[in-house]
Amino acid sequence: MRRIGIVRIALVAVLVAALVLAAAWLGQRRLIYFPDRTAPAAGSPFRDVTLRTEDDLELTAWLLRPARDDRGTAVLVTPGNAGHRAYRAPLATALGDAGFTVLLLDYRGYGGNPGFPTEDGLARDARAARAYLGGLGFGADRLVYFGESLGAAVAVGLAAEHPPAALVLRSPFTDLAATGRAHYPWLPVGLLLRDRYPVADRLARTPVPTTVIYGTADTVVPPAQSRSVAERAAGPVRTVVLPGADHNDPSLTHGPEVIAAVTTR
Repeated sequence: MRRIGIVRIALVAVLVAALVLAAAWLGQRRLIYFPDRTAPAAGSPFRDVTLRTEDDLELTAWLLRPARDDRGTAVLVTPGNAGHRAYRAPLATALGDAGFTVLLLDYRGYGGNPGFPTEDGLARDARAARAYLGGLGFGADRLVYFGESLGAAVAVGLAAEHPPAALVLRSPFTDLAATGRAHYPWLPVGLLLRDRYPVADRLARTPVPTTVIYGTADTVVPPAQSRSVAERAAGPVRTVVLPGADHNDPSLTHGPEVIAAVTTR
């Protein structure tokens, strides 16, 4: 009887583990993407623009033109995994003040846009944003991709297909599995992930001038991962380190060192 009881306990444990893994598999994108689905209103100096993706979604983004000292260069901002474009307004405003045209992308499922975020979907959204800027006359030699956190992965993926003049990566991770293991050590993340974002591997095959920015107190993306991304870069690379800065500190999201990293390429 005792043996039967042990077998039953083992079977229950296996069943519970299977249910946990199934739930993690089905609901994993809720652990990756944290969109604010509210549609923010564009106020000066921004205006709404519409991007059309390869799979026929219409996305709203914000465009900012520099008021003075136009550098003739556009910055495509691919954001991180939380909020919507209004959260990046301070960054865009600072870049506009520095003379850049700025396109603030909001992915599918973010900021009132239709659809649901996935790795393939975000790649399509970034291509649509690049195509829009191309239609405004910004060729590859006049484009900078600025990616933050998850958006750094999106920017590297776009750069692998369509190299820009420069790539600026703020708080990049080496790959999503590595970051997932840091936050969910009890899950077999490497086996479960559907969206993988192999940032370091892609950047190692993309010889684009790259700047990597990270804070030494980042609690979302381990600083060692950002350092590893810089070490793997195939092109000329520069690293900007902000001592004591956490992932969402203003100094790291839109501080003077971050803006200088874009202006001094």
